[in-house]
Amino acid sequence: MASFSTDAKPAEQNSGYNLKNEGEVQEIEHSRNSDDRGSDIEKLLLAEGRVKAERHLVRKLDCRLLPCIVLIFIMNYVDRTAITSARLKGLEQDLHLTDLQFDTVIAILYASYCPAQIPSNMILNKVKRPSLYIGICVVLWGITSASTAATKNYAGILLCRVFIGLPEAAFYPGAIYLLSRWYTRKELAFRSAILYGGLLISNAFGSLMAAGILSNMEGKLGIRAWRWLFIIEGSITCFIGFCSMYILPDYPQNTRWMSPEERLLAQVRLSEDAAEADEDCAEDSAWTGFKQAISDPKVPIFAVMTCSQLLGLSFVNFFPTLTSTLGFNTTVSLLLAAPPWIFATMVCLANAWHCDRSGERFFHIAGPWWGVILGFIISLATRVTGARYVSMFLMASGYAGFALTLVWVSNAIPRPPAKRAAAIGIVNGFGNIGNLIGSYAWKAAWSPFYHPSMWISLSALLFSSALALVIRILLKRENKRMDRDEIGDLKGAGRERIEEAARLEGISFEQALERKRGFRYLY
Repeated sequence: MASFSTDAKPAEQNSGYNLKNEGEVQEIEHSRNSDDRGSDIEKLLLAEGRVKAERHLVRKLDCRLLPCIVLIFIMNYVDRTAITSARLKGLEQDLHLTDLQFDTVIAILYASYCPAQIPSNMILNKVKRPSLYIGICVVLWGITSASTAATKNYAGILLCRVFIGLPEAAFYPGAIYLLSRWYTRKELAFRSAILYGGLLISNAFGSLMAAGILSNMEGKLGIRAWRWLFIIEGSITCFIGFCSMYILPDYPQNTRWMSPEERLLAQVRLSEDAAEADEDCAEDSAWTGFKQAISDPKVPIFAVMTCSQLLGLSFVNFFPTLTSTLGFNTTVSLLLAAPPWIFATMVCLANAWHCDRSGERFFHIAGPWWGVILGFIISLATRVTGARYVSMFLMASGYAGFALTLVWVSNAIPRPPAKRAAAIGIVNGFGNIGNLIGSYAWKAAWSPFYHPSMWISLSALLFSSALALVIRILLKRENKRMDRDEIGDLKGAGRERIEEAARLEGISFEQALERKRGFRYLY
């Protein structure tokens, strides 16, 4: 089982509470004077009022932040995988694509999507309004997706796929980073799984939406049904992107739709969680954070592990094609693609819920991969239609492990935020190279059973399991080292963040330092 950080006690009553931001003090004073509610900073942080206030804050975030990013994530994968549904209704024939060209169209998105994630997350950590940054990117990829309907040839659709990858790069690693700026480590896994449930549901929802559009829009206004698919889905994405600019929060210190007391409580929660303030110091630039991340041995191991697991899970881009090999028509094949992803969503949420409760990471991440391996073994061993369909449920459930990967990265590299943001971008950016490679692993020439593809994926998941075990061992060693070492002589940025934690929570530096000694990584 994992070691936990010692649970921080709510700050004791302290009338001398300090804030670094003088404007925030004035805003709280104004709120206190003009709104005779009888609540002030000291009462907010007292144990009897703290639990209720914290529960209200988390519920407010859950009701506003989570639905918005889940909806965006649904449309993210609906737009990205629409091309595989369009393939079933004539896209290849109309654009005169060969099998190799179609595989390249799938893969080319990752050529822009992967490298763009690292600078995108570095920028996100520095912008003051992540709600605007993410919202604008959503609108841009919606416009690009809708523009795919106008393509006439191979070159045109290649360009669309390249340019859709750039704004899409901002979302998933950016969303995980944004969640880590609001939720504690014991809350983050389940919320991230809810977010990733958007991807899993999108595979079901996208197939159902595609089935409806492709079966009813053929020839409307003289436009092929597969073109309508991109127009309709891209337009929905644009609308959601505009709405998200007003719905998403920014950071705890500057979200406008929260009261000053709520913003302060959000900062205190995260400060207690890692025994350091969740803030960058003057020396923590975006470039410094990148260098710190790249030099931490855990980050490249995480990156290769993610690349390997996404190669093992790359069937996601071909799922409608896989269900079509069961021998049914286009509409039935698309409908059959939905139930495995609904089942996978339930597995993902249950797995993450238990992950938060137990604090364990390795088995909750690698365990679902082993389910995928079992699914591949079933498909390799039999050609019975029912058994192959059951194996698709096991395959889809493997994403319950990937849903927690960036959570583990965030837990293993908690501070400073600049380093955490860069690490998340590096791991997810490099990791998605696995999707690029996987675009060529499911060749049409290997249909209808795709046995070589499954052997490639099975081997990749075994390798990623071995790397995850290495990370677990490294984190256990780090915890043992912290058991031995004294940090009383801590200097520089690390000391500054502990001092800021003490100021935020209204406790002494010695008290904050003592809690820092109790911090341990989750593995």
